[in-house]
Amino acid sequence: MEDRMEQEIDLSVLWRGIQRRLGWIVGIAALLALAVFVWSRSQPAVYEASSSIIASNTQGQDGVIGSALVKAPPLPDGAVAQAMQSTLVVGPLVQAVQKEPLFSGPERARLVGNLQKELREQKLKTISLTSRLDPSGNGIYTITAQARTARDAERLANLARMALLDWDTGRALLNVEKAKTGFRAQLLQVDGQIRTATQGSVERQTLITRRAAIQDSLAQVTILETSATGVLSLLSAAVQPLDPVAPKPLRNAVLAGLLALLLGVGVVALQTVLDRTIRSEDDLLVLNVATLGVIPRLRKRDIVFSGIVRAARQAGLYEAVGFLRVNLLTAFQHQSHPVLMISSTSPGEGKSSLTATLADGFASSGQRVLIVDADLRRGTQAEVWQKFGQDGQWHQLSGVGGVRTSQEALANPANVQVLKTEDNVDVLPAGPSVQDSLGLLNKADIGAALTLWRQKYDIILIDSAPLLALADGLVVGVHTDGVLMVTEFGKTSAQSVKGAIRRADRAGLKILGFVINKAERQREESYGYEYSPRKVTETV
Repeated sequence: MEDRMEQEIDLSVLWRGIQRRLGWIVGIAALLALAVFVWSRSQPAVYEASSSIIASNTQGQDGVIGSALVKAPPLPDGAVAQAMQSTLVVGPLVQAVQKEPLFSGPERARLVGNLQKELREQKLKTISLTSRLDPSGNGIYTITAQARTARDAERLANLARMALLDWDTGRALLNVEKAKTGFRAQLLQVDGQIRTATQGSVERQTLITRRAAIQDSLAQVTILETSATGVLSLLSAAVQPLDPVAPKPLRNAVLAGLLALLLGVGVVALQTVLDRTIRSEDDLLVLNVATLGVIPRLRKRDIVFSGIVRAARQAGLYEAVGFLRVNLLTAFQHQSHPVLMISSTSPGEGKSSLTATLADGFASSGQRVLIVDADLRRGTQAEVWQKFGQDGQWHQLSGVGGVRTSQEALANPANVQVLKTEDNVDVLPAGPSVQDSLGLLNKADIGAALTLWRQKYDIILIDSAPLLALADGLVVGVHTDGVLMVTEFGKTSAQSVKGAIRRADRAGLKILGFVINKAERQREESYGYEYSPRKVTETV
């Protein structure tokens, strides 16, 4: 049962991968089909004509004396097909084409060139032979010829048929020639004996009688030469075809489109199997984890000019962040002043920008938020909020005076100042980058610091280092009420998510769910984030 469920999940993942790229697949297949259609229409027409001959392959009289007919011996299996690939048939056919006045100059040259080339390659295409024979070799042979016009196809098929019949008749004439050669040799021998014989002797008269008989037999053979016949005979001559057999633009276009469609689906399926990146809620559902939100991608130009927080507001991320905020509040409904750690699997997935926009979302609903930048090696919260506003003011979080960085505040939580970046949002920057961040976190009393600070805020957001990059997040996460994991659309792999979950489970972290960050706009629309108020037009 488990194996079958895993197979169903894999098939569903495969289908989603194909579905995401189905538009591209269909588009490329349609373009290829159109290109093949146009190319096929530009190709010259090919006409095909056929001529049939009948094979009577029974044992016939192959002698030359005492018969009115000389017939060729039976053809062994495959002899006709082999003859069609030899110079015995193709050679005379080429000569006949060269002499045929009905062929135009260019077409004659093309046919001769094709026949000679195909003969050398032993792959005849201009003419072809098919057969329907019984076990005795009796049946029908069909010779098919191709040319650029219907008339040329008809003529070439008839010439090929005549060349094959001439070859078959030549087999019967071969016996006649042998007989004639034999009789002539006998005449020379008898003539020599007559010259040496005595005049008036019985021996000379006998030789003269014998010479007369040989001459009579030679005369009969000469007469039989005109009646020599082969095993093959004409059944039907070729006629001019009405329509060309090629090109077929519509058929070629459909086949090319279907082939491109199958290849595209195959390539995408292979990429999906090998890639397995997170692109939808279903991709995370396969891993048995919840998706708490899908955040659309911001344009880099807006981030550069406006900063992440303002760019998020202008891009309309309020609804997407609102879904995430509601899901988090539901998870913390029995927890007062919760502490949430936000992490990711690897750097660059957008956890810091998500922390800032989430804090802005909580603040817009009237909740007081403290952001603690616990990514001591690559802290970015100070930079994120600096681009949003330059008028931040430091004020007292605990004690009197004190430190202004999280690496110092975690070691001395009783005297801390925080930066007010906007109404209801305070930030505790990470400070200068340190290499031994894990050592500082192990020495700090993180639990005591969070217990002291949480009473002054509705929620504390901790921006932590990626779980698969450093162990810092594992040290910090055990002191929080939950962990929110950030994945990047189309970049974070399912394997990375599994690795982060395993590390979190071993360390005792409570993962509330995942966020798919930097999603494409169509993904945003599928979650309903583009739902806007209806405009009311006032009428007079």
